Amino acid sequence: MSSDEVDVLVVGAGIQGVGVAQAAAAAGHTVLMLEQARVAFGTSSKSSKLIHGGLRYLETFQLALVRESLRERATLLRIAPHLVRLVPFHIPIYADTGRHRWQIRAGLALYSVLGGLHSDTHFRALPRADWEALDGLRTDGLRGVFRYFDGQTDDARLARSVLQSARDLGARVAMPAEMLAAKRLSDGWSVRYDDGGAEREIHARFLINAAGPWANGVRERIHPRPPGREIDLVGGTHVEVEGSLNAGIYYTEAPSDRRAVFVMPWKGHMLVGTTEREFTGDPAAVQPSDAEVEYLESTLDHYFPGKRGARITAWAGLRVLPKGEGKAFNRPREVILTPDDPARPRLLTIYGGKLTGYRHTAERVAREIGKTLGHAIRKAHPATLLLPEVD
Repeated sequence: MSSDEVDVLVVGAGIQGVGVAQAAAAAGHTVLMLEQARVAFGTSSKSSKLIHGGLRYLETFQLALVRESLRERATLLRIAPHLVRLVPFHIPIYADTGRHRWQIRAGLALYSVLGGLHSDTHFRALPRADWEALDGLRTDGLRGVFRYFDGQTDDARLARSVLQSARDLGARVAMPAEMLAAKRLSDGWSVRYDDGGAEREIHARFLINAAGPWANGVRERIHPRPPGREIDLVGGTHVEVEGSLNAGIYYTEAPSDRRAVFVMPWKGHMLVGTTEREFTGDPAAVQPSDAEVEYLESTLDHYFPGKRGARITAWAGLRVLPKGEGKAFNRPREVILTPDDPARPRLLTIYGGKLTGYRHTAERVAREIGKTLGHAIRKAHPATLLLPEVD
């Protein structure tokens, strides 16, 4: 068993974990990341591939989250133009659409205001003459179509790029590597981990639990066990089918329950998602259900009759949400940072968070690290650091 020492040890290489590794390394700290499988193994490769402000969160009055997300979207468009691009989004309004035309217009106007009224937050109603160019969208009963813009990305590639940036700043990565146990010391943590079959030990001055759906499982290996949160794991399924879309992304409502469902172009095919289903068990075992796949494909058929080709694949990811009653849609989506000691933390557990807001979360975590470890010699500022090209 070998020993080592590091300022910050990060458990988990999803988008939140790699963002923290980059921010901590940029701040001048020595960093080691442990990942049990591969980069973006879980939720961070199974999202809706969107860098968006969260238009639908206006319905639940999460205005601060929307404002933050729009600000982060602007940052990512600047520092990762090869990974994040603005795409037209279309909201079709039918006679039986659950939201009235005036409600959607008001929501888009507020969205624009929260985005600072910049040109990339503008929207408009499409004239009827333009409807025929909307990829075969069903026009029977169509009352109007609004167009606005939001971001699309390759989520797994974005995570790999952020991790490469962290590496460029000096962060080390052990992968596959699993944290076995962590014991509290007066000046940090003694951490044992399996590094590809070899057991190692390291002293970490600060520990970050960024294991996503596995976060509470990681907590059980820490002594004394740090504070945590009760959570629900909510599965979301996507289906990829043959067929192409040329006009952009469509923000539709599932006819059965009026949930938001996106129909998107994706690598020359069509991607449809997502669903919400409570999940229990091993997060690695989450799979799409037949009912979810049928739900998404029937939504696609409803809006684009005759357009769907053969199913290529389907996958499911997990959202980490605060435990609660009622539909997942109404739960808060803000990230929750849980320290072992609010005044002088040596450990933070990250619960939830959105792909769009990973960098903002990492900045918050870096400030908490600085409270305890003090300021190092900064190497870079992630808000202005261009992300590298990766495969």
